[in-house]
Amino acid sequence: MKKFLVVPLMMMMYTGYAQTTDAQLRQNREYTGAVAKQKQYHAIYQLDKNDPKVIQKAIRNINNALNDPRLKGKLQIELVAFSAGTDAYLKGNEYEEALKALVGRGVIVAQCQNTLEERKIPKEQLYDFIALVPSGNGELIIRQAEGWSVVKP
Repeated sequence: MKKFLVVPLMMMMYTGYAQTTDAQLRQNREYTGAVAKQKQYHAIYQLDKNDPKVIQKAIRNINNALNDPRLKGKLQIELVAFSAGTDAYLKGNEYEEALKALVGRGVIVAQCQNTLEERKIPKEQLYDFIALVPSGNGELIIRQAEGWSVVKP
């Protein structure tokens, strides 16, 4: 008996879905994204892994946001590293030019002081253009409370 009720019910659900699918697909296809109505947008990117794919993704994501025509001239970004993410800021790695380019585009590139102390990394091992904040987590908390979007690539 249950089988006889389930099949017609499923057919009714599918039929109702099929009737709206074309309109929904058309509406979705025509969507061009949210409109940036605010004067200013803020995002802080969290970098806490030393995985090259994650570091490259963070840099790529930041550049993509900076290149979004809706956000031109309206976007302030900070990249804060702590924990294993600190490795992206150590001298001699492959990220120096990409990080300098971000700074050149107005991005704040910052390092957690707590991580340096915990890992016994002297500041001199970091690129000389890296800013220091007392704690990465504190930075995220403050920025989020100020209305910044927190992004973890």
